[in-house]
Amino acid sequence: MNIAPVAYRYARSVMELAREKGQLDGVQGDMRLVAATCAASRDLQVLLKSPVVKPDAKGRILEKVFGDKVGPVTTSFMGILVRKGREVLLPHVAEAFNELYKQHMGIVTVEVTSAVPLDDKARAQVRTLAQDRHPGRTIDLQEKVDAALIGGLTIRIGDEQVDGTVSRRLADLRREFSKNPYIPAI
Repeated sequence: MNIAPVAYRYARSVMELAREKGQLDGVQGDMRLVAATCAASRDLQVLLKSPVVKPDAKGRILEKVFGDKVGPVTTSFMGILVRKGREVLLPHVAEAFNELYKQHMGIVTVEVTSAVPLDDKARAQVRTLAQDRHPGRTIDLQEKVDAALIGGLTIRIGDEQVDGTVSRRLADLRREFSKNPYIPAI
């Protein structure tokens, strides 16, 4: 998801407030729940974007959806977003908060996409690679399986990506053969 800069500003504000109140971990759990709920519910996304639905109705709906599942800091923050007419940013703010929380706690997300599920040995090698590049930080390994890769795997650590897939190698070969350096003698 492409997160708007304004969402990071709101997320930083919520993070500071949560730290002041000593509820950082609780708010982080709330924000994970908000992000997952918004991502899973197309109806909720449409509701948040709708200019037809009045802000007070949106606030009541958010209260019913999240009600007692989130803490008071998160509830009041959602109320502020609705009052300011920024409720459409709620999923983005939740994602931004989760990213900022990981940075604050020293957690590095490592996304591994492979053609088949990783075994324990491969998982340990990926962790070692990530630990070498980011010493002293906690590694959050997220695995995905994509059969279209044919073989090999793609590792994304922050902004870095290592692509060792068969499909990538085939694409490189295809590109090399398309250059056709042969010049016929006339």
